[in-house]
Amino acid sequence: MFSLFQLNGFVAVAEELHFGRAAERLRMTQPPLSRQIQLLENELGVELVDRSHRAIRLTRAGRAFLPEARRLLRQAEQAARMARSASTGEIGSLALGFTAASAYRTLGAVLGVVRKNLPGVEIILREMVKNEQLEALSDGSLDLGMMVRPPVRRHDLDSRIYLREQLVAAIPVGHAFAKSPEPLTVADFDGESVIMYRPAESRYFHDLLTSIFRNAGCAPVFSHYLSQIHSVLALVNAGFGLSLVPAGATQLRYPEVVFRSVELPESSQVELSLVWRRDNDNPALAALLDYLKHG
Repeated sequence: MFSLFQLNGFVAVAEELHFGRAAERLRMTQPPLSRQIQLLENELGVELVDRSHRAIRLTRAGRAFLPEARRLLRQAEQAARMARSASTGEIGSLALGFTAASAYRTLGAVLGVVRKNLPGVEIILREMVKNEQLEALSDGSLDLGMMVRPPVRRHDLDSRIYLREQLVAAIPVGHAFAKSPEPLTVADFDGESVIMYRPAESRYFHDLLTSIFRNAGCAPVFSHYLSQIHSVLALVNAGFGLSLVPAGATQLRYPEVVFRSVELPESSQVELSLVWRRDNDNPALAALLDYLKHG
């Protein structure tokens, strides 16, 4: 089979119609170039260059072969560029998991980083709760997880905190708290009807709110238990009680919900983390993590 080196030599000769100039263009001497053209002709079984005249010219076969030779060289260069891009993560695919809580503020920012810096990377989005993400990361079907969570101590996973945000109060518009200009305190929730997070599906938020109220000596009345933030806000919107939600959830527009700041200790901040499998060798993952770390 002929080589790319032979194709490149033939194209140079065809364009220069002079072995000496073609050899100079390729930064080689004329005899090796002539030998490569002969080897190419032997491989194809046809004469490509008519050497019977003072000025060389292409044969009919050579004229027909020239555009194909150029096409093959372009394809080879494109393949090389793609391989280089894939090795640096500039192209490829990335399976990205996210929770509803991470979608409000962070998902769009991460996708914006990909679009700006890694336009050749295809993102496969998968909305999954935390435990589903952890399993998918472990079995390799997910490259990167975005989740609100306490630290995950698993030997096969790495993680880093990407965002911290405050909790804010979600209040029915007709409630007295909605009209007060001052920030709320945790004590204000004492005896109030509060929509709580379900411990099985939303353990992080359930434990966080429980700790906040317990440490403040506050005893709200937990009227309903739900697992998703948008469901919590829907009940607040319907007037069933107050709740605490991440600040990013204020982007959800409910006509009968007012968001108010609450005086809370720094330890009550919601942490959103990026989680990935430690031995994941996807170059696109490494590239994205680097961009997210530095920008």
